[in-house]
Amino acid sequence: MADWLVEEGIGEHRALLVDGGEAVAAKLDWPGGLAAGLVADAKLTHYVPARRRGTAQFSGGEEALVARLPADTREGTVMRLEVTRPALAERGRNKRAQARPSTSDPRPAPSLAEALGAKAVRALPAGLWEEVWSEAWSGEVAFPGGSLVVSPTPALTAIDIDGAAPAAQLAHEAVPAIAATLRRMDLGGSIAIDFPALADKADRRVVDELVAAALDGWPHERTAMNGFGLLHIVARLERPSLLHRLALNRAGAGARLLLRRAEQVAEPGQLLLTAHPAVLAQVGEPWLEELARRTGRQVRTAPDPALALDGGFAQAVAS
Repeated sequence: MADWLVEEGIGEHRALLVDGGEAVAAKLDWPGGLAAGLVADAKLTHYVPARRRGTAQFSGGEEALVARLPADTREGTVMRLEVTRPALAERGRNKRAQARPSTSDPRPAPSLAEALGAKAVRALPAGLWEEVWSEAWSGEVAFPGGSLVVSPTPALTAIDIDGAAPAAQLAHEAVPAIAATLRRMDLGGSIAIDFPALADKADRRVVDELVAAALDGWPHERTAMNGFGLLHIVARLERPSLLHRLALNRAGAGARLLLRRAEQVAEPGQLLLTAHPAVLAQVGEPWLEELARRTGRQVRTAPDPALALDGGFAQAVAS
């Protein structure tokens, strides 16, 4: 039986759906900022009557786009809103969070564990998160006979298939990897899959059937593969995917990875965190204090520009 497990780390919450000792799906949350499910009062700073849409500012200063506003709404009004989607980062810009009017009592956004109805654990099973994280960090997923290259763009997530096998065979072999990647990277929104071009309609129909079977039970809509090998999927976008988090804020992702590694150090002594300066710049004093509280150790940092952003490490050293 598959179970969601959530590890509540410093600066991020990590969730894995584990079935038979394998991670079949994953989700990642970076607490802070507006999150789906939050209900709070906000001030409407901009309103477009013709579209009944506007922009509201919450008490923390973050803004959200608001839909379904009453026709008699006025700018400057303080109104109760529910956040339906957090802000999304894209290359070169950020999309604001989204919200809608609500009559519910104010409440904080549910934690990742609460949203999934999952069990919070001290640590996820060894190796599983590292495997998923590595695929999202590199944007590459290997499968027998080829590989996927998964790339975030401002318009959509692109999945390209590469391999030496004949086109129809390569397309067939890629389908299970694609289905697994959609779930393991928590991909949503608009997704374009670039299969090898198949001139024969019957060959394309077989791929469509394989995709339908592989994605059974995963909510989405999709087109049939066209003559150029392109298949388009649209799925609900609830939060930034692992791919987007790691690709668009690599220093921040490296900082959270460093803190996770630090929590796993078993040897006695002070903790010394060594990482690229850009990574250490993301590790603020509150996170270091939380690390010291969780581990019961003194914590020091040491910058090393020669390290990759994901190459930071933690070790125990003598006082």
